Parts: sequence; structure tokens; C-alpha cells
Amino acid sequence: MSTAEAEFVDRIGLFMETVGGPRTMGRIYGWLMICDPAHRSLTELATELGVSKASVSTVIRPMQEGGLVERLPSSARQHHYRVAPGGFTQIMQVQLARMRNGIEAAEFGLSVLGADRRQQRERLADFRDFCEFTASDIGGEFMRRWAEYRAAKRSEQ
Repeated sequence: MSTAEAEFVDRIGLFMETVGGPRTMGRIYGWLMICDPAHRSLTELATELGVSKASVSTVIRPMQEGGLVERLPSSARQHHYRVAPGGFTQIMQVQLARMRNGIEAAEFGLSVLGADRRQQRERLADFRDFCEFTASDIGGEFMRRWAEYRAAKRSEQ
């Protein structure tokens, strides 16, 4: 890995950390986006990124479950992983779906608060409404616009 590639990998690690994921997850994702060949084993990832194999193994599992990476079929004992096509699109859909949990929590909170607690009820209603608005867009306008934007960007290249 060159110095510039290592900086890129670290920048993706920091990005992942700012959006709520572990830095190691971002570093793995960053390296898998640019490495050649475009797949790596757990051992290779650990060695190339300077982290423990246990750390890579722990982080790669949720990446696979979330659709960021996919495990390649292999007859060998070592599994290889690569970036899954549309990985971040899948992650966004999962995050939007999780907004439903916020709706339920806010509804419960509203049922707990009496009518005399107007300021608190307003804050909870605002939170609930935001979650409803966001969750209602799953597969909707936002994702449709993303698909169109991506298609247009690909056709420009």
C-alpha cells in the first residue's frame, strides 16, 4: 500500500467513524475499494492494514450482514471479501428503515406525557414527525433520485 493509498484508507476510516461506524470498518472498506486484485482474505486485510485478524473478523461480519462487502465462494480455508455492488445504497435503506424505531419510541413517549407538558410533547412530536417523514421515503423519492443521479453520472463517464 502506497503512502497516498494509506492516507485514502485512513480518510475513509475517519469518514466511517463520523457516521457512527468503527474506524476499522472504514479502513477495511476503503482498502477493498482500491486494492488490486479487488478482494482480500482476513489475513491479508489484517496484515495490510496493521490490525489484528480478530479485529478484522469482528468488523467484517456486520459489513457482510449490512451489504457493504460480500464473501466470495472459495474451496480454500481462507475466505476472501470484496466490496458489494450498491453497498452504501443498501446501508442507507437499512438506516431509513430503522427510523421506524424512533416513531415507536416517540409515540410511547407521547403516551407517557400528560397534556399539560406541551413543550415536551412538541419536541417529541417533532422527533416523531421527522422519523415518519424519513421512514416513509424508503424506496421512495430519495432512493429513486439516487438511482437517477447514479445512472446519469455513469453515462457521463
